[in-house]
Amino acid sequence: MTDFTNANVVLETRDLTKHYGGVHALEGANFVIHQGEHVAIMGDNGAGKSTFVRQITAVEQRTRGDVLLHGKPTHFSSPIAAREAGIETVFQNLALADHLDVPSNLFLGREKVKFKFGPFSILDNKAMREATMAGLEKTGVKIPNILNSIENMSGGQRQCVAIARTAAFASKLTIMDEPTAALGVQETAQVENIIRTLKGQGEPLILISHNMRQVFDLMDRIVVFRRGRICANLKVSETDPQDVVAYITGAKTGAEFPEAA
Repeated sequence: MTDFTNANVVLETRDLTKHYGGVHALEGANFVIHQGEHVAIMGDNGAGKSTFVRQITAVEQRTRGDVLLHGKPTHFSSPIAAREAGIETVFQNLALADHLDVPSNLFLGREKVKFKFGPFSILDNKAMREATMAGLEKTGVKIPNILNSIENMSGGQRQCVAIARTAAFASKLTIMDEPTAALGVQETAQVENIIRTLKGQGEPLILISHNMRQVFDLMDRIVVFRRGRICANLKVSETDPQDVVAYITGAKTGAEFPEAA
């Protein structure tokens, strides 16, 4: 297993915290991911995993703490700002427009244009189709006809389109939130192959998953959340599923567990 400790740090959080009134959904999360590293975030429902990602991607604004991208403090005003900075996210609901084709979905909100005439624009459809094909090729995604609308595609194809959207742009970090939770065996295998492709290209990735087999097959490190806090930071090569479950359930607790850094 590769040692990433000397690799460039892509993203770091320091004391990242989110309170909803009196509810402490996330408390003091210290986290680091390095260039080329694939890190799984695990924990029971309500442990703080998705809350953590929402603070990184500016879906919500954090209560306190710092987020650093390539060593520079960031405070994104919106998910669009995070995306423009290079953080691409595949959420559980995919955020795809069913009535649009693949290129239109990949470039939704950031369309390429040939000309602008005041409030009117002429889209550069050829450039968007070419960039779409490049993004699909980069991730190994095979879509028979990219001009088909999303609503006519299988669940696995839809998920692959959402993932390919992250590769069509110069992303610095990809985040996937349970990308295979609603997929069958074959479709899950296709998504996992995309993750392996990104790994081979040295792309850093954060994966939220409950799938223990998937995590141990694909990830370098596991960060466990429990009750809004990071309770363990484990190298996949130095742990096992039973150990991870013990952290998730609270059977193992205590100050001896390392910080996620």
